Amino acid sequence: MTCTSTQQIAYAKVNFSLEVGQAQDDGMHLICSKMATIALSDELELTRLDDHSLSIYSILWHEDAPLTSEIDWPLKSDLTVRAHLELEKAVGRKLPVQMKLLKRIPVGGGLAGGSADAAAMLRAVVAMFDLDVELAPIASKLGSDVPFLITGGTANVAGMGEQVTPLAFETVHLLLIIPSYSCSTAEVFKAFDGLGEPQKTDNGNDLMQAAFTVEHRLAIDFEAMMELTGLTIHLSGSGSTMFAICDNAEQAKKLAERIQKETTLVAIATHTCAP
Repeated sequence: MTCTSTQQIAYAKVNFSLEVGQAQDDGMHLICSKMATIALSDELELTRLDDHSLSIYSILWHEDAPLTSEIDWPLKSDLTVRAHLELEKAVGRKLPVQMKLLKRIPVGGGLAGGSADAAAMLRAVVAMFDLDVELAPIASKLGSDVPFLITGGTANVAGMGEQVTPLAFETVHLLLIIPSYSCSTAEVFKAFDGLGEPQKTDNGNDLMQAAFTVEHRLAIDFEAMMELTGLTIHLSGSGSTMFAICDNAEQAKKLAERIQKETTLVAIATHTCAP
């Protein structure tokens, strides 16, 4: 059954672990990661247009976004728009929609905001047009995080992101620490290739040293957050967002308030979620 309008929540993710293999002949890397979706999210609003209309796309920051930056990329390169275009290509016809994307997930923070939005677009359009189409191949074309984010929850993700093994969900309280600067995924992987064999770290992310190489401020803030919180600090994806696992929601909330008060970093208390 088709619908004329719908809303999808696009949940961010964190990497509890991230192992990265050496570059293959095509320059791509195989990964093995434990990922989980978290409560921080974007909102995707779609309205179906008549069959002869052109699709309309808009991207805005939500009024309660923890950290904003300039939305300065071309719409046609946005992953959400690309997801829509790939879906049209897969079914061989136009699927006209009006899209309004309200963002909360910081850009370039390793939280897979763009991938979450792309996954939300795929889910929404399939439901809106009652399409019989396999989403996994389309998701894999869009990025290594998108296949996992189609369903979210907690999973082991391997290969190029296409191998998703769901795990039992458990609520984990998190302190999320968001710098004002971002890390380019491409630059971090380039630095990773230049480092040779990955250096294993206590925080379980093979990209950490590469991210520090690309963005020296991250290394400084990382050490400062370990000292301030007394917790193990983790890096999500290729950065720049850091996080710590907390005992409960109250601990996460108090630490976030302290970081906001004593530093220039943005910090929020959040938790894992199963959409």
